[in-house]
Amino acid sequence: MSRIQLEICVDRLSDLETAISGGADRIELCGALALGGLTPSAGLARLAVERARASGRTVRAMVRPRDGDFAYDAAMLETAVAEGEALIDAGVDGLVFGAVRHGRLDADALGGWTAAMRARRGDVGLTLHRAIDLVDDPVAAVDLAVELGFDRILTSGGAVRAMDALPVLAAMHRRAGGRIVIMPGSGIRAANAHQLLTATGVQEVHASASMEGDAPDTGALAMGFALGPARRTSLAEVRALRGVLDA
Repeated sequence: MSRIQLEICVDRLSDLETAISGGADRIELCGALALGGLTPSAGLARLAVERARASGRTVRAMVRPRDGDFAYDAAMLETAVAEGEALIDAGVDGLVFGAVRHGRLDADALGGWTAAMRARRGDVGLTLHRAIDLVDDPVAAVDLAVELGFDRILTSGGAVRAMDALPVLAAMHRRAGGRIVIMPGSGIRAANAHQLLTATGVQEVHASASMEGDAPDTGALAMGFALGPARRTSLAEVRALRGVLDA
């Protein structure tokens, strides 16, 4: 049986190093995880690629030019293309993107974006992110994701927590039929990972493996520069998750 892959999402270099030390196979690099993840800065991407490559790990970077929903206008899509191209030029191994409109994957937006990314680098990895959790039928959406050229889908099965949508995740995995990887994420911890794997049959897992960090300066909070205590990657949790997946 092949090793079950563990992807850890981070938004700072120190957390990337923690994730690697704990046994993560792949890093999802973001900015502003407190907002669900936005496009990381060029400087962070460059440093992350250097650290990950030195450790034999890969990096997929989020492309999300703003917070909120995933219905993008022409200007936002133009921005998403430019951000993706810049991240490819920074050396990332793959990108993470999604667009949804009226309860369905936005095929036009996604098709244009994936074509632009493949034109920039033909072998770049492409993950369809949790925007798919806002569609009316995430199981049927798997087929379109394959047609659009994505190789992975990060999803909670349409629920807030992946553990609350195990039947949907299992159905998505069956629908994928080896054509695309279904990678559950949201609320996955060492304590529930075995149940997730048993119920769905998936071979990859995405997690933050985080704990609450120190509270920000009260002045920063009062001025609106912080949303609250930042969550930090937990070495113990990454190691515990790795242990469950390996078992």
